[in-house]
Amino acid sequence: MMETYAIGDLSRATGVKATTIRWYEQEGWLPPPARTAGGHRAYGAAHLRRLGFIRHARELGFESDAIRALLDLADQPDADCTRAHALATAQIAEIDARLKRLGALRAELVRMATSCEGGVVGECRIIETLADFAHGHCTNASHGSALAVK
Repeated sequence: MMETYAIGDLSRATGVKATTIRWYEQEGWLPPPARTAGGHRAYGAAHLRRLGFIRHARELGFESDAIRALLDLADQPDADCTRAHALATAQIAEIDARLKRLGALRAELVRMATSCEGGVVGECRIIETLADFAHGHCTNASHGSALAVK
């Protein structure tokens, strides 16, 4: 007999909240589960594997559209994997861009922190720099675009 999981069991096994599992079903990321005689969802091993796949893709930072495409590819084991490669390399480029923005943020914060020698807030270079939202005190105003860091 095939092992089945209630939604709570599937949630605990994967670390994905039950509400998210239901959303994945609604969006078509997970196939509809069988139902027990009492009408409760009964998930199988395929649901567990697919949910693990989705969670891992999320952990790697893939956006929803990319995950959909990867799920579609996973359903076609004989298909060419060029698209999977393109999605992975695009994700690498996105991570590299985020790292660059985070590096600029870090450098500016280090500069601000090292310019602060204590004293009173009215003379604090950190507070003064943060209050200057036009970035006039910043050595690299491009970190303003880092506000979009996800």
